Amino acid sequence: MSDEVGVIGGVGPAATVCFLDLVVRHTAAGRDQDHVNLVVLQHAAIPDRTAYILGESSDDPGPVMAADARRLEGLGVQFVVVPCNTAHHFTQEVAAAVRIPVLSIVDETVDEVARRIGTGTVGLLATSGTLAAQVYQHAAAARGLATVQPDEDDQRTVMRVIYDQVKAGLPADVDALLAVADRLRARGADAVVLGCTELSVVAAEHDLLGDRTLVDSLDVLARRTVVRAGRPLRD
Repeated sequence: MSDEVGVIGGVGPAATVCFLDLVVRHTAAGRDQDHVNLVVLQHAAIPDRTAYILGESSDDPGPVMAADARRLEGLGVQFVVVPCNTAHHFTQEVAAAVRIPVLSIVDETVDEVARRIGTGTVGLLATSGTLAAQVYQHAAAARGLATVQPDEDDQRTVMRVIYDQVKAGLPADVDALLAVADRLRARGADAVVLGCTELSVVAAEHDLLGDRTLVDSLDVLARRTVVRAGRPLRD
C-alpha cells in the first residue's frame, strides 16, 4: 500500500500542474489504482517567496505554508512536498508545524547532481530569492560541490523568463535561457540546475532534459515522490 502525499501547490500554479504530470509519467502504473495518491492544495494566494526574501514585501509566506502543511496532515497524508525551490527557505518553519516529513526539493536535487558528476561545480538557474537565500549554495557545499551563478545581466534574463513569461502565461525565451546555461558551463559548471519550477515548465514544454548536464529540480522531486510513496518508477 502506498503512502498518500500532500502537495503544497500554487507556487506557481503552472509548476504544480507540471509536477503532477511528472509524477504520473514517472510512475510504472498499469491502471488507475497503481498511481500515487495525492492531496493537492493549489494555493496560489501564498505570498511571493522571492519578494519576501529580498525585503520587497512584508507578506511572510512561512506561516501560510505552515498552516497548509497542518491542513494536509489533518487530511491524513504521510509526507508533504512543495514543488517550489524558493519556498525551501521556509522549509524548517513548515516542518516544525507538523509531525510528518517534508521532502526537500533542494536536497533531493543536489543529491542527484552529486550522483551525476561526483565532485565538481554546479551552475544555478533560480530566482533571485533562491540565490539570495543560498539554499542551493549551502546544500552543494555540504556535499563537496562548488557553485556558480549568473552575472547581473544574465540573472535579469532568468527572472524575465520566470516572472514575465512563464508566470504570466506567455511563451518563454528558451534560446536566451539556454545561452545563460552555456555561459555558466563556460565558467566551469559541470552541471546546471534548473532551480526554479517555472524553468521546469520550460524544460517540459521544450523537451530540454535530453541534455544530462541539465538537472531539473521538479523532475527530481517528482521521481523521489514516487519512490517515497512506495510506487515503482517507470524506466
